[in-house]
Amino acid sequence: MAVNSIIDFDQQIERSNTNSVKFDALNAVFGSEDVLPMWVADTDFAAPEAVVQALIARAQHPVYGYSLFPDSLYHSMIDWFAQRHNWQIKREWIMLAPGVVPSLHAVAMAFAAEGEGIIVQPPVYPPFFAAAAKTGRSLVLNPLVRRDGEYRMDLEQLEQCAPQARVLALCSPHNPVGRVWREGELRALLDIARRHNLLILSDDIHCDLTFPGHSHTMLAALATEQDQIITAVAPSKTFNIAGMGLSALVVPDPAHRQALKTTFEAMHIEPANPFSIAAFEAAYSQGGPWLDALLDYLQGNVQLVSGYLTEHIPEIRMDQPEGTYLLWLDCSDLGMSDSELKRFFIREARVGMNPGVSFGEAGSGYMRLNIGTRRAVVQQAMERIAQAVRELKRT
Repeated sequence: MAVNSIIDFDQQIERSNTNSVKFDALNAVFGSEDVLPMWVADTDFAAPEAVVQALIARAQHPVYGYSLFPDSLYHSMIDWFAQRHNWQIKREWIMLAPGVVPSLHAVAMAFAAEGEGIIVQPPVYPPFFAAAAKTGRSLVLNPLVRRDGEYRMDLEQLEQCAPQARVLALCSPHNPVGRVWREGELRALLDIARRHNLLILSDDIHCDLTFPGHSHTMLAALATEQDQIITAVAPSKTFNIAGMGLSALVVPDPAHRQALKTTFEAMHIEPANPFSIAAFEAAYSQGGPWLDALLDYLQGNVQLVSGYLTEHIPEIRMDQPEGTYLLWLDCSDLGMSDSELKRFFIREARVGMNPGVSFGEAGSGYMRLNIGTRRAVVQQAMERIAQAVRELKRT
């Protein structure tokens, strides 16, 4: 299948009135249609041409019945992680699942009894909290700390709280702070997990989205046979196909696989549909050149925001992201409460972002900006924020 050699990330694609959460829920989320949608974590870029063509080809077959996962799908994923991440996955380790968020809940239910602890490391993606709270498990907080200008895991505090828990949910790379954990940090985490018999669910959904100078390490690639590691991955963030809802769990331990199989069967969840299968395989088997181009483009967006903040909006600071297309903006110098920050960015700046406090109390004073969009939109967002801050300073 031929793939377009020209990839235009500046192409304007109208997403309104396509049942897009990011665009068509603006009024419900922000109370206004007049905001730039730079919040929920999908991008405004066309998926790789190989994915589009695979979906068209599947749609042209007029029967859309119950589907199986072909061997070629598994091989596409195995090859991708071997080539991109130097991680050797065995075919029998892979369990296809209906998205990473349902997998977070399934792991909580399968490996922690009601009342047992699930450790999360805020500020973090909100479903991490829900996986404990909504399944009757106990939420154990191991907040990240900022040292020497970057977020780090608080390993000393983790050592203290680990006896209270059965499962640790790791976000790697971390959403929203943009850290790509270094090998030494992950090895230290494994040491603690061994001492306290913790099972680690490593959510690596952003693993392909790293910036120059940073290399993602799969936690499972460092593990021994005795370690309890389950890894959640998906092509959804990498290739902008989150709406397909298909992910994978990599589960080396047969007993763990059986426990998860039993949990998913109890919920009667079926992850397979003919379109998600086609998109998943095409992305992993043919999406490499598209991803390389995307990373170059996203790096340009990061540089735009970083430079603009430094020159025009010094009241807002940003750590240089190591991964993801989500920027973590420190707005504490604006001197507002979290509710005031939210209103300010909606009403005055007219930029729709995720309030930092939605990622836990550790996110107070921050906003999360999604730069997975055209550079002209990022520029417009910066100009709107700068103008709003100027007006704020005049009052």
